[in-house]
This record gives sequence, structure tokens and C-alpha cells, in this order.
Amino acid sequence: MVSPQQKKILAFPYSKYDALICDGAVRSGKTSIMMWAFVDWAMREFSGQRFGICGKTVDSASKNIIVPFTAMTLAKEKYTIRWRRSEKILEVRRGAVTNWFEVFGGKDESSASLIQGRTLAGVLLDEVALMPRSFVEQAIARCSVDGAKLWFSCNPDSPQHWFYLEWILKHKERNALYLHFTMRDNPGLSEKTLERYENMYTGVFYDRFIRGLWVVAEGLVYPHFGESCITDEEPPAGRYYISVDYGTLNPFSAGLWCVTTQGAVRINEYYYSGRGTQEQLTDEEYYQAIRELADGYNVDYVVIDPSAASFITTVFRHNEFHVVKANNDVMDGIRRTSVYLKSGKLKIHRRCKDAIREFGLYRWDEDSTVDKVIKADDHAMDDIRYFANTILVRHFPVMR
Repeated sequence: MVSPQQKKILAFPYSKYDALICDGAVRSGKTSIMMWAFVDWAMREFSGQRFGICGKTVDSASKNIIVPFTAMTLAKEKYTIRWRRSEKILEVRRGAVTNWFEVFGGKDESSASLIQGRTLAGVLLDEVALMPRSFVEQAIARCSVDGAKLWFSCNPDSPQHWFYLEWILKHKERNALYLHFTMRDNPGLSEKTLERYENMYTGVFYDRFIRGLWVVAEGLVYPHFGESCITDEEPPAGRYYISVDYGTLNPFSAGLWCVTTQGAVRINEYYYSGRGTQEQLTDEEYYQAIRELADGYNVDYVVIDPSAASFITTVFRHNEFHVVKANNDVMDGIRRTSVYLKSGKLKIHRRCKDAIREFGLYRWDEDSTVDKVIKADDHAMDDIRYFANTILVRHFPVMR
């Protein structure tokens, strides 16, 4: 079954438009139908050409676009498909027609050089709002074959985001077809699934990922944090971790976590502010502090802010704990932490007073033109984010 909005994607190749922009809620059926229409258009209009398929990373593009397409029954019946993973190229054949679809990742400013020099007959950019402008514009510039078309999809971001300002608001002058999607546009989602997704997010993430709106991040980062997120109980057993946000003059925050099949509890913490005492501790003194925090527990890993090179070296040198450098993607970390708090998978023990205090103070920077938190009262918030984005996501994956 195909929804009316999805049918408009299928009709796009036959239109006068040079570009297609699909934005809106998560799980709204944009990506899979776009990939099918993109390949089908390429195979009807071209032969012997190269096309680009771009995600935030090659891995995300492979998992979210390539693998689902190669498993699609209609695609397997209509085409001969070969996914050359090591070369990052999807080869598609039908009779005498062959085209190649190369996968690129646009994770940072250096990514533009990876696509530079290619000659493409079209490009599909999935999660385009997560890519740097330099990469997107380089990908567009590569589409120099006559008849080339541009295909964009994304979930909403800030209304000051360059793609919203330059492409969505200007879609008519760019001769682009703009389609907005909600989860109701995906006929494959049951009412139960729709309800589950609607209950996952709060605040700005609800407005963007569920309502599909380009809205400003404002107010408290975790507005739903309250008594339901605080516990007086400590799990009797589980797997134990410590997460660390390192600071010298800034506060140093470390949390001890117990993970069970039910979720994670921050059972204790260490928090030290050199500003408050005017006394700066050494890496060795901080190391002794996390040893005391871990006393009596078999800690699997210590997750540390990746920029804390000297402290990571100190922990390695003692050879007592296994160290993992934290995933420091701020927005992904905040999004995952928000989901875990809302679902009850992440709780804070009442004795962790500094973490509880910061939850009530941690705010978005409403004066910023990009999504940004105010860098104050954020040290326990950072170590919690490291834990959620590096450890808890392995136990309880959070998908968009």
C-alpha cells in the first residue's frame, strides 16, 4: 500500500521539477519510497552513469538506504543488484542498462573532498539537515549530466538552519517540489506503533520528530524531568559503569551507573568544582575520586570525555579500569537521554543531588541561531549524555 503523499514522490521524476524535498516526522515513509523512485528513475533515464547516495555517514546510508533497498522484493524482481560494500558502490542492472550508485558520508567539513571530482547524473541526500553545507553544495555541483535531478530528505531542525532558509523556504524559485510528511503518511505503521513513537519524545524533539515542525530549541533541555525520574531504590545487581565529564577549573562530574534489563540508575556521583574552592585538583586526585566512587562495585567501563587526554592517560596508566572515549555528539546525546528519561529507562537516585540540581537549570541558548545549550550547569548533564550516548544505547538502542 502506498499513501497519497508517497505517490507524489513516485510522480516526481515525470514532473518539470529539478529537485525533490521531503521533510517531516520520523518514520513517515520518506526514505524507502524515495530510494525506490530514485533508482527507478535512474534506470529508465540513464545508462552507464554514476549517481550519489549520501547519508550523515557511509554506515548510516548503508544501513538506512542500501540494505533495505536490496531486500525489497520489487527491486529484486525488477533489477539485478550487486552491493560492492568495500567499494561503497551499488551496481544495478536491467538488460543492457547498468548504472552505479556510490555511497558518501557527509559528517563534517572535510567530507566535501570525498565527493569532489565526481560526475553524477543525480544525487539523493538523506538526512540532509545533518550534513555541512559545504558537502551538500559540493554534491549538488557534481550533478552536471543533462537531466540530473536532486533528491533531498530530512527531519526538521532549527528554523535558522541553512537548508530550511535556502531550500525549503525558496523551493519555488529553485524549481523544487516540496512535500511535508507526518507519520500518518506511512501506511505501514499500526496505531500501536504510532502511539509508541508519539510517547517517546518531549519538548523540541517532539515538535520536530513527531509534529515535523522546524522550531527553535527553547526553555529547559529536559522539561519533563521530575519525581518520576528520581528513585530511592538501588538495583540489587547489574552491570556497572562510570561516566566522566572532566574539568580542571570547570567542575568535574562522574556518575556511577547500574544497568539492568529494566534500564539504568545513576546510583552515586562525585562532583567537584574548583571554582567554588579556588583549589584545582590533579589528575591523580581525580583518579582516586573515581576509585572511591567505584569501591565495592565491579565496573565494566569508565566512559570519559574524549577531549580529556591527560586524564584518560592517567586512568590507562593505572591499568585498573577499561576506558571508553565517549560519543560526544551533543544533539544525538540529548535526544537519546530525553527518550530514556521519558521511557523510564534512565533514573537518578535521590542521593545524586548535583545531577538533580542541574536538570532544573540546563537550558537551551535561545539567542543562538543554531541548536546550542547554555554552557553553565552542564557538567553532570554532559557525563549523563556521554553515558546515554555511549553505553546505554548499546543496551537499549534508540532509533529515529
